[in-house]
Amino acid sequence: MRTQIHYTKSAPLFEQVYESLGRQIMSGEMASGARLPPSRELARELGVSRSTIVSAYDQLAAEGYIRARQGSGYYVCDIEPVRPPDAHGQVLAAFRPESAQSRPLHPRPFTPGVPDMRLFPHAKWARHLSRTAKQSAEAMLAEEDGFGHPRLRAAIAGHLASWRGIPADPERILITAGAGDALDLSLRVLASTGDGIGLERPGYRPMLNLAQLYNLRPEWLDVEEEGAALPGEKTGVKTIILTPSHQFPLGGAMSTGRRLAFLQYAARNDSVVIEDDFDSEFRFAGRPIPAMASLDDGRRVVYVGSFSKIFSSGLKIGFMVLPEHLVGDFNTALRKYGSRASVAPQLPLATFIEEGEFHRHIRRMRRIYGERREAFVGMLHRELGNAARFSDNPAGMQIALELADGVDDVVLSQAALAAGVVCSPLSTYYDGPLRKKGLLTGFSAFSPEEMEEPLKQLAALIRDAVTASGE
Repeated sequence: MRTQIHYTKSAPLFEQVYESLGRQIMSGEMASGARLPPSRELARELGVSRSTIVSAYDQLAAEGYIRARQGSGYYVCDIEPVRPPDAHGQVLAAFRPESAQSRPLHPRPFTPGVPDMRLFPHAKWARHLSRTAKQSAEAMLAEEDGFGHPRLRAAIAGHLASWRGIPADPERILITAGAGDALDLSLRVLASTGDGIGLERPGYRPMLNLAQLYNLRPEWLDVEEEGAALPGEKTGVKTIILTPSHQFPLGGAMSTGRRLAFLQYAARNDSVVIEDDFDSEFRFAGRPIPAMASLDDGRRVVYVGSFSKIFSSGLKIGFMVLPEHLVGDFNTALRKYGSRASVAPQLPLATFIEEGEFHRHIRRMRRIYGERREAFVGMLHRELGNAARFSDNPAGMQIALELADGVDDVVLSQAALAAGVVCSPLSTYYDGPLRKKGLLTGFSAFSPEEMEEPLKQLAALIRDAVTASGE
């Protein structure tokens, strides 16, 4: 295969190779099942270093465009582009390599999914609060727009365009009191009593609670290698909730082919996909994977984001990007139910983003959390051996340890808690009889030194439980 790459000076070489190959795959120029050239061969052909090709291949594999076969190389995945009849070429245009419960002040190891608030830029944030209070005190008290402060919505639009590949009009962005509030409001607007709702299994437990609160009928989407399985065509599912960039709690990213298949399903069945993108900025190899919303034609995906994981767990600010045809429905719901989002931090947060402080904070946290994850993975290999399995996905803020079926992970979690170690039983994230046993462990809030002794304690408890189970 002769590969043509048109170089520019505006992007790193690996991004240009990645983008060119991705476009060839999306357009069908590179057919499903086609074998890509070995990295050394392609590097010689293009006159670049092998590391450039390896980086491009790694990113394409992470996003599900290609798949490695042991000892055989990389092959193109089965991808069928979504081509709406009134939006020819939108998928190719979207393919861009863009880069309630109170807790103690600091959590105990290994509480999953919490940021290290000791690293919060307190002084810088205080300056933005103080400046806003002096210059625009009324903006911290009066609600200017039910959808949120216009400057914050514009700042979020810029962030999403550069970090998540989503071309979001600020008029379609709605500020919420966190991701939970956004999901709650979405179900109020989009779902009716008795509707089917697609939920990942395993998945975020509060979503099942919300579905039950609104008398919705769960349709379980079992998580497979490529991501959640599609619902059946005759299940009556009108709303689907997914975590495609980093599945919770198992980790891993949904393949591009599966994402497109969900968009096709939603188009055929007049359904809406709610994309919960809760910690997507924390990808420690390559760039963050593009959001599912970046592949949409603007009609099928409601994108939900939050600042609780990447900035502050106490800020209670989230946001939604709505399809244009749903803006009126959500506006009506806000007039009926009112907004729960706090007004006071919105303008300070907007200026914090506008002046680059937010992006600097994200880059710093990615570096630190990446180092902590690497240290944690090394400790897991050393201390656990074959007592537990886990997928080494270079993303997120937690790792799911999978245990033998004979281990009671609820009892094990309770024993760990008694020893001062917090880790959630994996089986509690499932509904139904088929449940994986394991523990959900977090690393982001703890330095390697803080993880060392607690992990030894946890590993001893795990080995004892595995031995007692006879596995």
